[in-house]
Amino acid sequence: MPVWATLDAAAAPAAAVAIRRARSTFDPARIPALGVMGAFVFAAQMINFPVGAGTSSHLVGGALLAYTLGPAAASVVMIAVLAIQALVFQDGGLLALGANIVNMAIIGVLAGYLPFAIWGSGGRRRAAIFAGGALSVAASAVLALSELLLSRVPMPRPMLAISLAIFAASALIEGAITLAVVEALDAMQPNFVRKPAERPLALAALAVTAVLLGAVGVLFASTAPDGIEHLTRIQAAGLPERWLGKTAAGLGGLALIYAVCLVIGRFAVRSRAAAGRSA
Repeated sequence: MPVWATLDAAAAPAAAVAIRRARSTFDPARIPALGVMGAFVFAAQMINFPVGAGTSSHLVGGALLAYTLGPAAASVVMIAVLAIQALVFQDGGLLALGANIVNMAIIGVLAGYLPFAIWGSGGRRRAAIFAGGALSVAASAVLALSELLLSRVPMPRPMLAISLAIFAASALIEGAITLAVVEALDAMQPNFVRKPAERPLALAALAVTAVLLGAVGVLFASTAPDGIEHLTRIQAAGLPERWLGKTAAGLGGLALIYAVCLVIGRFAVRSRAAAGRSA
């Protein structure tokens, strides 16, 4: 409990710094990108894939958000995704929300952006994108395991070794998926990761993909244990379990994330304008 309470306390000022930074650097033309990227990452997190030992994983998306929106805005969008998962879909739990924000929305995003910031504009760009995706998951995983150990959660050495191997595999898969998505976007609209606001075709493709993942892809997600799978089991009242219920939950989540991210973007623009007028 002390570990989670400490992280809950740390998450609030960390989120405030990310919001303040995003507000001061945010380009108003990127408001549509906030909504689409948030919805895409939310949908991608719903699709679990097996990684061995009876477990599954999914795209986290911190590095991808950082490449397309910038690290500060990416942290804000990831905080929104995590908060809605916890508050609306009961995924992850309120007690762990602070830890998830610190691990994935703050440290994970910054770790994912670091290789891209150093090498992203040179000949090592592809390696930087892959490394960023992998590092974002690896950093978050190491933090999560450390927090569990500090909380005195029983974790025998064989279990710890298996956990590290699974997280390593997940990190490599995250890097590969992140690179594949970025290259696909750049193939449609060159330099998308530099100026997503000016690339409506790529944003439209992401939006369509997010809807397909939420409506159809979720039906084929791995059933192996993972926190995010609880989202796919939330049923809309009176709807059949195997299709309409999952589809309604997925599409409802996408719409909510999209709307929240748009509100955040518009609030950032208005508050910055108000601050400019009062200065």
